[in-house]
Amino acid sequence: MSGRYDFVVHSYGCKVNTYDTGLLQQRLERAGFRHAPGPKAAAEPAPKPAVHIFNTCAVTAEATRQAVKDARRVRSREPLATIVMTGCSAQVDGAQLDHLPGVDLVVANSHKGELETLLDRYFRGELRERVFRSNIFRKEDLEAGGGVEAGHTRTFLKIQDGCNSFCSFCVIPYARGKSRSIPVRDLVARVRDLHAQGLQEVVLTGVHIGDYEDAPPGGGRARDLADLVGAILGETAIPRVRLSSLEPVELNDRLFALFADERMCRHFHMSVQSANTRVLRAMKRKYEADDVARSLTAIAATVPGSFVGMDVIAGFPGESDEEFEDTHRRLEALPWTRIHVFPYSERPGTKAAALTGESVPKPVRAARAARLRELSSERFARVARAQVGAVKDTLILKSGEQGLTRDYWPVRIDAAAGAAPGREVKVRITGYDHSNESRMDGGLIGLPLEG
Repeated sequence: MSGRYDFVVHSYGCKVNTYDTGLLQQRLERAGFRHAPGPKAAAEPAPKPAVHIFNTCAVTAEATRQAVKDARRVRSREPLATIVMTGCSAQVDGAQLDHLPGVDLVVANSHKGELETLLDRYFRGELRERVFRSNIFRKEDLEAGGGVEAGHTRTFLKIQDGCNSFCSFCVIPYARGKSRSIPVRDLVARVRDLHAQGLQEVVLTGVHIGDYEDAPPGGGRARDLADLVGAILGETAIPRVRLSSLEPVELNDRLFALFADERMCRHFHMSVQSANTRVLRAMKRKYEADDVARSLTAIAATVPGSFVGMDVIAGFPGESDEEFEDTHRRLEALPWTRIHVFPYSERPGTKAAALTGESVPKPVRAARAARLRELSSERFARVARAQVGAVKDTLILKSGEQGLTRDYWPVRIDAAAGAAPGREVKVRITGYDHSNESRMDGGLIGLPLEG
């Protein structure tokens, strides 16, 4: 019965959710649903009422509000549609979602692996419940084997899920559960499969990939992230391997040594959050300001020319003017490329949300965030202009007019150049385009040296 229904997945938030969205698309199609990302051709029959699946993010309260707003908009526009809320908000924000008018099913992360079965039972009239949620810390499986969104030339590959850190500002352990990892052998096989399908790049992602651990059943040394990356480089021919977010203390000599292989993309995304030790301790981070400095300096010295992005929170509860200035001053003096700035946002269910007496006024948070964004924009523009004249290996994305270099620079390609999507070509960088709306700070302009 499910084959009569078209569906679309609306994805929010992190790269793990992007992976999960691709996996949901594959599973639903195998179950007989039809992926309908856009309008049908006029010659085709009119589609049946659509299934809209909202794969939500819960990292901030605003993320949940946005998904709710979008679901209400779809319900208003398509009154016959079936609305399903899944993902992290469905796991931790039941008070907002469980009785939301217009929502047909709430399928939390604890039950996301059963979504296609639940939908089929829903359309058969067999369900007596509307909400499916259980203790996420009892979830063992990682829903491996998918992650490719339709039409993409690169993919996120989930290697790990969950988190054991319980930072004071973060609700994600309660949404994703404990840290657990997919075995090395399974990931190597999956990379081979993805490459055989024509994918040119895999981004190794997870909630906390620095916690990656493949422990042998009979005991012995567990294989860590460096072991996994080494196995992918040694046992597959995938042209490009990229790492997602790491914390400063998770960089080590073994990991750095892997960048001697040109297939390793010279791109680091560092989960820094602050460069002040007192604030980091209040956040329950497991490193100090000196660790931040050491990690950024080590990247510049060991893997020169890398694109280095960072996450930084402005206005965390109790952050004084002096502590913010300390973070700003330290970052200004260190090597990096871009800061992703987040004004602190209260997240119900976290320890930091209870620190109401230490709250930084929202206008102060906004002003601090603006200063960090200004620092980031100036740095990004300066480093971007230094790329002009360089020749970079660039993966042409599905539009054919955008590319992504191995060192993570977005490149606008002249359509007349005729670069084929899905190919990696040599591109000479000819300029810096600050008006490029695909990235907040713009991107590069380039001319392929081959078709």
